[in-house]
Amino acid sequence: MSYVELAKQVAKEAGTMIKNRRESRFTIEEKGNAFDVVTELDKASESLIRKRILEAYPDHAFLGEEESFANHHSFVKSLAKADETPLLWIVDPIDGTSNYVQRIPGFTVSIALASKGEVIVGVVYDPSQDELFWAEKGKGAFVNGKELKVAGTEDVARSVIATGFPSTPLMREAVLKGIGELGPRCRTMRVLGSAALHLAYVAAGRLTAFWEYGLNAWDVAAGTLLITEAGGQVTDMAGNSYKVSTPHVVGSNGQIHRELLTHLHPIRLDV
Repeated sequence: MSYVELAKQVAKEAGTMIKNRRESRFTIEEKGNAFDVVTELDKASESLIRKRILEAYPDHAFLGEEESFANHHSFVKSLAKADETPLLWIVDPIDGTSNYVQRIPGFTVSIALASKGEVIVGVVYDPSQDELFWAEKGKGAFVNGKELKVAGTEDVARSVIATGFPSTPLMREAVLKGIGELGPRCRTMRVLGSAALHLAYVAAGRLTAFWEYGLNAWDVAAGTLLITEAGGQVTDMAGNSYKVSTPHVVGSNGQIHRELLTHLHPIRLDV
């Protein structure tokens, strides 16, 4: 089975499981603060995905959100070696856990495969809408078999722009500053609660752009490939090309990207 077909199959399997168990009782824990939560379903989904992938490709490396949170040293080491790792799966078992906990649509399963730091496969599955987004490097991006293309919007004033709320106060302040800059200038803004879904929607032309500070590789790796394969652009806040270690991400249709960056500001992680 090809890498993309495996990722699609596993994303649907995990997504169906979490959707079917959404109304059941499950435990909810806080990770580092009240802004960041995890459930037993996040862990079960990641375990399922890891099992399926490593059964098929036991020699591949695996970077999952929940395992990385539990072992921060391993996460830092994996990112540091990403450019040297032949094949690294990057997985968010439930992106949008707060939506999931509140029983709000907008939670996804995100699976990416990177080769020496370059994302070559990206899959995002939205079980609430039964929409499967996928892309392969150089082969285009699709949703449920239909080819994706970014929006043709040429300026911020006519754009629908999305963002999210990170789990740390510093990053939230940066996002709120960006909202203050862009809110009066764009057509409207959205906060859907899943970075992966935002990026998929940019690839589909439903959103013109998305930005957020303080993201992790599993939040965005799959979605960045969706956008670039659909004709868009993904960078950091300074306009540098996206890498799997990039924490502050801007994804757009490309046409508004330069204008968008003038209203956003690079920040350091160590301040």
